[in-house]
Amino acid sequence: MDWLQAARERQDELIQELQELVQINSVLDENTITTEVPFGEGPLQALEWLLAKGQNEGLLTKNVDNYAGHIEMGTGEDLLGILCHVDVVPIGEEADWTYPPFSGTVADGKLFARGAIDDKGPTIAAWMAMKLVKDAGIPLEKRVRMIIGTDEETGFRCVDHYFKQEEMPTIGFAPDADFPLINAEKGIAELVFSQNKVGDATKEQLLLFNAGKRPNMVPDFAKATIQHVTASFEQNFQTFLSKNQLEGSLLMEESRYIITIKGKAAHAMEPDKGVNAAVYLAAFLQQEVTTEASKQFVDFIADVFYQDHYGSQLDLQFEDTMSGQTTLNPGIVSYDVHKGGSLVISMRYSVSYPFDEKITAAQRLTVEKGFSLDIQDDSKPHYVSEDDPFIQTLAAIYRRQTGDTETPLLSTGGGTYARVMKKGVAFGMLFPGEPDVAHRADEFVVVENLVKAAAIYAEAIVELAGKKITQRRKG
Repeated sequence: MDWLQAARERQDELIQELQELVQINSVLDENTITTEVPFGEGPLQALEWLLAKGQNEGLLTKNVDNYAGHIEMGTGEDLLGILCHVDVVPIGEEADWTYPPFSGTVADGKLFARGAIDDKGPTIAAWMAMKLVKDAGIPLEKRVRMIIGTDEETGFRCVDHYFKQEEMPTIGFAPDADFPLINAEKGIAELVFSQNKVGDATKEQLLLFNAGKRPNMVPDFAKATIQHVTASFEQNFQTFLSKNQLEGSLLMEESRYIITIKGKAAHAMEPDKGVNAAVYLAAFLQQEVTTEASKQFVDFIADVFYQDHYGSQLDLQFEDTMSGQTTLNPGIVSYDVHKGGSLVISMRYSVSYPFDEKITAAQRLTVEKGFSLDIQDDSKPHYVSEDDPFIQTLAAIYRRQTGDTETPLLSTGGGTYARVMKKGVAFGMLFPGEPDVAHRADEFVVVENLVKAAAIYAEAIVELAGKKITQRRKG
């Protein structure tokens, strides 16, 4: 079966369905959360849309308490899981987008939208693969189940709830990362650094500081309110912006300055690909403030995170050959003169990271800097040996479909649903050499690659779940 040709023949259908899905704003919505709608109306609408597609195809579907759901085909005792998610991260500043972020505009061979590559595009590619296999009439000896989550970007609560009620796949993959495949996922910990010192609002220079909405995104905007500055404050700020090739603004309100810096959003797994507005604003203010609480706050941010994504100042740095370097992203940064400061950090730590030892050492160093360190959440690393037959099968499928025999298996600092499975890996759909635009403005998916991924996933379904036909020798 020529799966690539089959997928090409249905390219228009693939694009149409992806456009319909990305036009649903499925960012976690605190304003519409209820007991029955755990993550807000947008994520639920996206889940219901995809389940309806499954019903229209005559497949078995199930909504598990509006947390997650599944579409299933085939028969058999074993279960092949394809774990996808339909929630997305916030868009950031809409002015940074060339096309409306929920439009699904197709231009220059790309479809632009929030979620185009993370993870609605790969989800629709996998959904098309299921339809291709179904319509080809290929018999399956395993059940194939697309499991659809709605809270991947904010904590995996969807699949945690789902697997309390539903069976764990025998094997599975998450189309939510890179090809050829990812068999090592770093641990993901949310660390909270808290400053206990509060200041006198009549004397302290820094009154307010805010940046970031999610720990797993590099903040692209930071804002502070400051007073009692020197006469050269405005000129120093312009010099800082020019030196660092940044955009920012100063606004005078009574005797206070409102100061902003614009950065560049990126995924927390690759903080070096973004420009952290919070860190740069702190680095500037470090040169300007002298009052105790203000100085302590900006010193901590600038000393620990300015031009260092690896936590070396707190002895958190570490790397291994399986998964590479440990990275830290200050995703949410806030300060109030009456309450002190706080940083929520997304730490992506190596597979063999000595977690307890490193965190204990960092806590001691943090106290010396006037802060405390607490672990808010911790998802342990996930690793499946590349010698495993399951890994070898998927890698071979990718190489047959693409002709790429050189790219090695990968590790990631991102967290996919693969880590919740007993035997699961991340399998595409970002191809080697493609820029990773997840969590950024102008997120896109290349249409040609969307089609190619659908073909790869179709072959994977047949190879992993199709009936094996044995031929008898005639004699």
